[in-house]
Amino acid sequence: MELKLSKPICFFDLETTGTNVAKDRIVEISILKVYPNGNKENRTWLVNPEMTIPDEVIAVHGISNEKVANEPTFKDLAKEIFNIIKDCDLAGFNSDRFDIPLLAEEMLRADIDFDLKNMLSVDVQTIFHKMEKRTLAAAYKFYCDKDLTDAHSAEADTTATYEVLLSQLDRYPELENNVKKLAEFSTHRKFADFAGFISFNEDDEEIFSFGKHKGKKVLEVLEMEPGYFGWILNADFPLYTKKVLTQIKLSRLNNKLS
Repeated sequence: MELKLSKPICFFDLETTGTNVAKDRIVEISILKVYPNGNKENRTWLVNPEMTIPDEVIAVHGISNEKVANEPTFKDLAKEIFNIIKDCDLAGFNSDRFDIPLLAEEMLRADIDFDLKNMLSVDVQTIFHKMEKRTLAAAYKFYCDKDLTDAHSAEADTTATYEVLLSQLDRYPELENNVKKLAEFSTHRKFADFAGFISFNEDDEEIFSFGKHKGKKVLEVLEMEPGYFGWILNADFPLYTKKVLTQIKLSRLNNKLS
């Protein structure tokens, strides 16, 4: 089965220095871009993270500090990568909760105004977990009857993720071959910032999903406690969360002026 697309979709995978979206950095990124006509292109980059990769992380993906010492930084690559993925939808394995938030952080650090509002995201892991409850290697074996022999290589994981999604469409007729529907199905919960600090209530209004204001409307909190906005901007939150919060605050000011 071919994926029905109205615009290109980029399957991507990151290898990183760790799992902290706000602090950790990319050491490898691979992108498989699939076009509506079925054409594909694949690019992979090693990245100098400008920080030490911990030994326990090297043991997982095999990318040593020496291997990336002379590679370009993400800031060096950011424009090239952005030009590949802009105007595309995104897909990955656990991408909504990790890869996309971390990619957004790297883009913002590189002064790229990366905004996810016009991008749909399909998280193949969520589809898999809703249907079968397994890992990527097990998903690849289950759906494609292949062994993922090079797991934790970004390129191998990216290609496997794409093949798994195609097999999922073949296996489950109830899955609609439409990126918008796949994005809706593969989303655990709708968040404004992907990292999960700002979500939506039943009226589609932004609410905080953490801390003392959990469940409260963002605009109401900013009205009642103006200092909370400054605290978040100065605290160790992801850059994309801060960007979304700033957009909400500016929208309130614009509404007052209009």
